Amino acid sequence: MASYDYDLIVLGAGSGGVRAARLTAATGRRVALVEKGRVGGTCVLRGCVPKKLMFYASHFAEEFEDAKGFGWRFPGMPTMDWPAFMESKNAELDRLEGLYRRTQRENGVEIIEGLGRVAGAHRVEVDGKPFTAETILIAVGGRPSMPDIPGIGLAMTSDGALDLPELPKRMVIVGGGYIAVEFAGVFESLGVEVTIVIRAGNVLRGFDEDLRATLTGEMEKKGIHVRRECLVRSIEAEPDGSLSLRLAGGEEIATDKVLYATGRKPNTDKLGLAEAGIVLNENGAVIVDEYNRTSLEGVYAIGDVTDRVNLTPVAIREAVCFFQTRFCDNPMTMDYDHIPTAVFSQPPLGTVGLTEEEARQRGPVDIFVSRFKPMKYSLAGRDERVMFKLIVDRETQVLLGAHLLGHESPELIQVLGLAVKAGLKKSQLDEVVAVHPTSAEELVLMREPLPDPSPEETG
Repeated sequence: MASYDYDLIVLGAGSGGVRAARLTAATGRRVALVEKGRVGGTCVLRGCVPKKLMFYASHFAEEFEDAKGFGWRFPGMPTMDWPAFMESKNAELDRLEGLYRRTQRENGVEIIEGLGRVAGAHRVEVDGKPFTAETILIAVGGRPSMPDIPGIGLAMTSDGALDLPELPKRMVIVGGGYIAVEFAGVFESLGVEVTIVIRAGNVLRGFDEDLRATLTGEMEKKGIHVRRECLVRSIEAEPDGSLSLRLAGGEEIATDKVLYATGRKPNTDKLGLAEAGIVLNENGAVIVDEYNRTSLEGVYAIGDVTDRVNLTPVAIREAVCFFQTRFCDNPMTMDYDHIPTAVFSQPPLGTVGLTEEEARQRGPVDIFVSRFKPMKYSLAGRDERVMFKLIVDRETQVLLGAHLLGHESPELIQVLGLAVKAGLKKSQLDEVVAVHPTSAEELVLMREPLPDPSPEETG
């Protein structure tokens, strides 16, 4: 039997990698975790966590304003100390990284710092130093991708937006996905004049059309300028230090900062995967089977590097499936159907299951929609509305999808994810007693479906 330095070497200390390493090491196996940067990965250090902290920070601006309608009086409106917030945010990230490192050590994981490469079956090199392992797991995640246009070096990615030393007066955000709409809401609430440039008619391509249209409208009501069906040709620096975006039609947009949020790509460029015999797709993602196995014996891959469903909880679940399959003699696959997710836009949204368009392709459906102003805003005077949408199979009355827009939507969608995953029927929701007064009660009070669209509306 071959002798190896480790039972498992994990490349990448993000959410998926650390979970797989910890679970495996806890069984007494020899595990090494290879990371060239900080331990914690994109979610903890450059994504979900700092983004949510910025979301909280920015939302106080509306809370202070809304408080006036409830009788609160301030000598003057509070001001934002951006450097102080950044210091607190960075201290929290340092604390979290320390926890991740300690948890790995306490479970017996050896952290090897450096750039890891797959040098062949059972072989890894870290900054040129060779190691061997019975099993190798690739969990290096992804990174922001930028288009090849003139002046792109003048723009920043989400990584740069998380570490701005000061708030600009103006910002242009190019892109309409998760990252773009979340940063647009954050910076607008903090007083930045925000313009978002998208190629489509609404933000969040691939989401339910009602959700897309309603969010785009709410963003515009907050003062975000949405430039639809636009393509940026170049970015140029002006003598006064500002930037100019040149659009395809010849128009220009003046700004102080440009944030590009047009997608991410798997972080596989320097791993030597193709040379080692691991098959990648055209985007550089590692191709795996349902058990996360690559084309090279003994090598597995999970998370964003596989470019399947690029969400942190998915990577963590894939890590559990890998561990059970490889080390527990319990083959386990990830179920990618009906994954709930949230977008921390302003207002935020939650979604799970099929969109209306996807559901109609399968057969007749009933659509239930409720739009209303939350009780809180009746006194605050805020012009912001909630939209709840349920999609139901007409024949079976099974809940196929739920799409929520409004302040508590990210919390509510976790519970509705249970209902959709379990295949509950609309009648079972109707039987639940409403909790009053809440926004959530609308989810069990929607009785009449919308009329079917006309042939002209469906194309």
